[in-house]
Amino acid sequence: MFRFILSFFGGIFTMVTMAIAMVALTVGAVFWMYGRDLPSHESLAQYAPPTISRIYSGQGQIIDEFAKERRLFAPAETIPDLVKQAFISAEDKNFYQHEGYDLRGIAAAAYDAVMSRGQDVRGASTITQQVMKNFLLSGDRRAERKIKEIILAARLEETLTKEQILELYLNEIFLGQNSYGVAAASQTYFNKPLSDLEPHEAAFLASLPKAPSDYHPVRQKERLLARRNFVLKEMMENGYISQETLLAELNAPLRSVQNGDFESFKAELPPRDYFTDEIRRQLTEDFGEGEFFTGGLTVRATIDQEMQPIAAEALRRELERYDRARGIWREARVKIDPAQLETEESWRAALAATDMARDIELDGPWYPAVVLEVGSNDARIGIEGVTEDEDGHFIAAQDVTWARKRSQDGTVGNTAKVVGDLLEVGDVVHVRAITSDEDGTFVRWSLRQVPEVQGGFVAMDVNTGRVIAMQGGFSYQSSVFNRATQAKRQPGSSFKPFVYAAALDSGYSPATIVVDAPIEVNTPQGLWRPRNSTREFYGPTPLRTGIEKSRNLMTIRLAQQIGMDVVADYAERFGVYDNMGTFLANSLGSEETTLYQMVAAYAMFANGGERVRPTLVDRVQDRYGKTIYRHDDRLCYDCELASLDAGLAPKVISNREQVMDPITAYQLTSMMRGVVDRGTAARTVNLPVPTAGKTGTTNDAKDVWFVGFTSNIVAGCYIGYDQPRNMGRGAAGGSMCGPVFQAFMEEATQKYGGGPFAVPPGGRFIKIDRFTGARLSPDATGEAVVAEYFREGEQPIFGITYDGGFAMGQNLPLVAEVGARQTEQVTTSTGETATVGPKADFGTLSSGGLY
Repeated sequence: MFRFILSFFGGIFTMVTMAIAMVALTVGAVFWMYGRDLPSHESLAQYAPPTISRIYSGQGQIIDEFAKERRLFAPAETIPDLVKQAFISAEDKNFYQHEGYDLRGIAAAAYDAVMSRGQDVRGASTITQQVMKNFLLSGDRRAERKIKEIILAARLEETLTKEQILELYLNEIFLGQNSYGVAAASQTYFNKPLSDLEPHEAAFLASLPKAPSDYHPVRQKERLLARRNFVLKEMMENGYISQETLLAELNAPLRSVQNGDFESFKAELPPRDYFTDEIRRQLTEDFGEGEFFTGGLTVRATIDQEMQPIAAEALRRELERYDRARGIWREARVKIDPAQLETEESWRAALAATDMARDIELDGPWYPAVVLEVGSNDARIGIEGVTEDEDGHFIAAQDVTWARKRSQDGTVGNTAKVVGDLLEVGDVVHVRAITSDEDGTFVRWSLRQVPEVQGGFVAMDVNTGRVIAMQGGFSYQSSVFNRATQAKRQPGSSFKPFVYAAALDSGYSPATIVVDAPIEVNTPQGLWRPRNSTREFYGPTPLRTGIEKSRNLMTIRLAQQIGMDVVADYAERFGVYDNMGTFLANSLGSEETTLYQMVAAYAMFANGGERVRPTLVDRVQDRYGKTIYRHDDRLCYDCELASLDAGLAPKVISNREQVMDPITAYQLTSMMRGVVDRGTAARTVNLPVPTAGKTGTTNDAKDVWFVGFTSNIVAGCYIGYDQPRNMGRGAAGGSMCGPVFQAFMEEATQKYGGGPFAVPPGGRFIKIDRFTGARLSPDATGEAVVAEYFREGEQPIFGITYDGGFAMGQNLPLVAEVGARQTEQVTTSTGETATVGPKADFGTLSSGGLY
């Protein structure tokens, strides 16, 4: 009997032992099978998460940021213990004890699932397992994934420390509102750094990993509050906070940026504009989209935050002036259903959802507004961001009498007499406050519209190419297309300096005489008869006067004489074009280019002919602070010294390419000063420092330009419709872009100064008559006298006339240059009077037959 009992229990023991062995073998086989082809966990030791790329101004202020996942990387040592403890209490209270997986947690989860018959199925993943799931595995809820997760978690615990694992987790976890990682989430929800968080705020963040969308701080406020309080209790039970702290923190209200309790970090950022978006576009091309949006780059921009708003206002003011002068009100493109206007809450919500531009500042901010009622004379409006008063806000009849309404079908009505002639209930428009000039008190609301005509503006340093201001249109939020860098437009006469530069380097001088007379050219498209903008002819004229008065016919003859291949080579050398066509019409700026390229090219005139590479970025650093791009590559050995003697500045050695002869650059600059002093820009450009530039107006005034410069700043403007069309009589580069340049440069010269253009060595001044090109005595004075700069060793020959190879006829009547004068009286320094030059006439015309 005893033997039977022993045999029975022995058999049971054997069976149990074999069962345990079989289970162990099965488990081992399962883990071996799933552990063979797992992804490598060792790469996590070199974790480089996708992080935000930020753009800083020269003053160190954040002006924009770009990211696919909004993440701020926080090393483990910078994350406060309070934050770590909150997440450990919420997600894995045994984190510091287990080896990657928590058997007790798995057993408890399994028990709850069985007892609830599958109703309470919860995860038992440790923080280490969640790291594996987030980085190396999928998020599907399958046993196979769970087994792989446990295997990888155990391996990771052997490779990384607990702090390193926690760093991975706290930087990778998604916490809602497009925020990844605790540092970004702290900024998103509280606008605070991690070091400033209170215990209840840390518990708030630790409540989110479970289901961020289910714990919205506004829509699911009560649910989030309950979860936060649960985490606080867990922190107390784990010994991380005291009982007294718990009671105090449980009574703390649930506050967040989303609930309006804190100002959003976005409020500290200026609205995105053309400048930072162009940086994005260029760096995406240079570094790749993936690296720019995920690489955590630190970008130091060249923007001058004081000058950028001035540039924007200058361009906007001219665009709006032109638009209102046309007197056309375009029917509102955005409308709100009148049914949504019954209550203030509903119309404010509907207005906030519209895509109206909210970045316009011109004589104060422009506000989106919706027409609530239209009366017999005025209209009541609701204004975004402006509190309603007892009487309401109105647009008065006197504010619409400037316009006629153009409907979407193109028909134009009569001049408006009452607001109802332009607006209907539900129209969404812009308004701005008109205030008293005396004391700034509010007068009335004024109706505004984003102009249909557009334009661009760029200003940069002539020596470094650093862009200090850029405006690519009236409003970035209205149209993100950057007309300063992306719009290909005809530069018109603003291209002429490159023709003159080629001529000056080909042996011509500012005193060289070129015939200004009619030309006929046979082309495949028919007979081409170019003409001056005045539709007059002025006979033999010096180059200086030709560029000052923007003579088309002189420019064509000059281009024909030196060869369009030479002109094209100069234009390509200066970066205006990549491959310019050698057609004669292109000498008048008929081939398209960008404002950005033109301004950069003009900078080379201003700096003595040295190569300029325009840039919006001074420096780019990677996530580790290593400089991976620097724009200024000039040599500065003194900069490496610990100190310099008092009164000495570091010597910077220029290693830039010399694009054109410095004397040629100075001669051209001197001639272009005449454009500003007495030429096509004289009426609108008048700065307290020497200024040079050139206007440009294309056929039918489809594009108008002005590009000009002082000794240190170059700036340019163009204005035109996005779909080019005639801008009407009176539209010209001097009258439209000149005021934009003037308004900006008035402020720029106050900040950056300016002075005489540097005279390069190797030349001498000779006085000539600027109307006839005749040489004058050194002591000559008078309106017609100008001192031209000639190269040393060069013996100028005066009196030779160039016609470009086009034949001339006899006795063609010419228009005299000034007041029908045939001769010019000049006064010498001794007080004597001298008479210089009669103007010439010449014979009958015939076509040169060339194109």
